[in-house]
Amino acid sequence: MAVAFIFPGQGSQFVGMGRDLAENFASARAVFQEVDDALSQDLSFIMWNGPKEDLTLTANAQPALMAASVAAARVMEREFGIGVNSAFCVAGHSLGEYSALCAAGSLSLADTARLLRVRGKAMQLAVPVGEGAVAALLGISMEDAEAAVNEGSASGVCQIANDNASGQVVISGSKHAVEVAAGAARRMGVRKAVMLPVSAPPHCDMMQPAADAMGDALAKVDLNAPLVPLVNNVTAGPVTDPDRIRTDLIAQVTGRVRWRESVEWMAAEGVTDFFELGCGKVLTVMLRRIVKGVSGHAVNDADSMESLASVSGER
Repeated sequence: MAVAFIFPGQGSQFVGMGRDLAENFASARAVFQEVDDALSQDLSFIMWNGPKEDLTLTANAQPALMAASVAAARVMEREFGIGVNSAFCVAGHSLGEYSALCAAGSLSLADTARLLRVRGKAMQLAVPVGEGAVAALLGISMEDAEAAVNEGSASGVCQIANDNASGQVVISGSKHAVEVAAGAARRMGVRKAVMLPVSAPPHCDMMQPAADAMGDALAKVDLNAPLVPLVNNVTAGPVTDPDRIRTDLIAQVTGRVRWRESVEWMAAEGVTDFFELGCGKVLTVMLRRIVKGVSGHAVNDADSMESLASVSGER
């Protein structure tokens, strides 16, 4: 059994996230405490008690999602003997890439928390509220998505932000340009073109100020080679060189999340089981739309940990 550990991105957060792990495992509690200390904030209280409005703030949601993911990885390793070094590779969706690198020993937990606080704040400040927009295009081919984006680009910044799965593309940019592109997609017969309620448009050129901020922040932290390769968003292929990882983390802020291609690469290399660590099961559900013949396991509480241990033991 070849295994990949995958880590979710923003949107998977919910009030109560990580609480079950903290209540059942000391190794998880230690992760949440270290993140709280690194940020000089009781982030775990917000994670477990809300309010939802505070948790969904980008500057809180990003380190919170990472904390939940790394807590799951620590519990897997220390309580069940399933370490990241037993995986073929790791991968993360957008901010999940930081979770993957932390779990794989490339970044310290404290540095990762602080980097994601910088990232979240910088993304929010890069574009004034109301000037950017994001839309999900469902049931569309990549060719039609590109054509719709090209039409929108005549009115401003408009780019493909996420290639999530077959027929599931997210576009990002200036508000009018994204609206034009969504309208073009509807004329092409897309099943659904939905404007998403976001406060900043990720993974487009409007995020360049945030990319600059991450360049400065990443230059100040130690970044080691991960225990196993990272299949990263920018290349949809494996990277292990710390300098290359640092460069690609900066490029990722304005670049496309090539998630569909990343999963296809992992499956082609023989990965049969994907363990989604952290919150929810968004990536596990996406797997079904990307490749056939692989298994996805969402691992985020004590019960799913026990199930994972059982699956691993059987194979």
